[in-house]
Amino acid sequence: MQREAYFDNAKLLFIFLVVFGHLIQPLKHHIELVDVLYQWIYIFHMPVFVLASGFFAKGSSDKGYIIKLAKRILIPYFLFQIFYSIYFLGIGKNSWDNTLYDPHWGLWFLLSLFSWHILLIAYRKMSPWVGIFTAFTIGIAIGYVPMIGPDFSLSRTLVFFPFFLIGYWLSKKQLFRWQTANKKAIAVGILIAVFVVSYVTPTIPAQWLFGSQSYQALDAALSGGMFRAGLYVVATLMVFSVMLLVPRQRFSFTPLGQNTMYVYLLHGIIIQYGRQANLLAVDHNLDTIGLAVIAAAIVWFLSSKWVALFAQPIVEGKTDGLQQWLDERSKKETYNYKEKSS
Repeated sequence: MQREAYFDNAKLLFIFLVVFGHLIQPLKHHIELVDVLYQWIYIFHMPVFVLASGFFAKGSSDKGYIIKLAKRILIPYFLFQIFYSIYFLGIGKNSWDNTLYDPHWGLWFLLSLFSWHILLIAYRKMSPWVGIFTAFTIGIAIGYVPMIGPDFSLSRTLVFFPFFLIGYWLSKKQLFRWQTANKKAIAVGILIAVFVVSYVTPTIPAQWLFGSQSYQALDAALSGGMFRAGLYVVATLMVFSVMLLVPRQRFSFTPLGQNTMYVYLLHGIIIQYGRQANLLAVDHNLDTIGLAVIAAAIVWFLSSKWVALFAQPIVEGKTDGLQQWLDERSKKETYNYKEKSS
């Protein structure tokens, strides 16, 4: 059965936004356009990535899925946590914490992904609207608990879980039914409006967009809940706007969307080295185009079949791709030997 091109296109777009956002992060204070783009992207890029993950969690009720999930998510987390601890020290980032409970950079997503699947055990027993409302309420309220922060990715897990739950309940039929010309026009208008507002208003502190800190840590002990609720509204509108605009036709690059987890786990190797070596010393608005090209190249390379082939044992805990490649090579060599012998 042929894969649905829409979802591979969507995952490819979302992972590009993640990589591009990480690439431009150190430059947002030096380039005006980057500053605006960074805020605009970070309002919705993780919510939409999380929603897509929830959409593909529909088989989470299968027998034994928790054990399978632990192997597929927690083992790569520990392996990459150790790897990045060593790697960051190797490139001179001595300030990085190397504890297992404080996820390096993007690895928080793996801990949260595991936790979201566990939370589904309880939330799928609720009606969709009650569950989603409850998740948003907890996401807002949890900011008032000072001791909940980045450790074990607990704050991010609860802040972003509503989007995972929306994705879980969202059906392909609903999504495609909404892709009308009128709704797409509205979606474009929403995205442009948020970009314009981001350009003319003061920059939102990045920590608000990460979802990893309590309101007390963000100097908004009382008003934090209202601000997060507002961000939820804007992020939700942007998430569905982007999803309505994702094309459904198949392109030559569409198959790359199958390997987005490889990009997510491995792009830190390239970007953190570039930051440490000061290879991204750009200072002009037009340089943003070059950064987008670099981000696209990183996504293309890390989602290629060769990277997936050799990284599969640590990313997925499987070796079937490598075994298949070795078997094909062996058959080819045997065939060539017989041809020469005859």
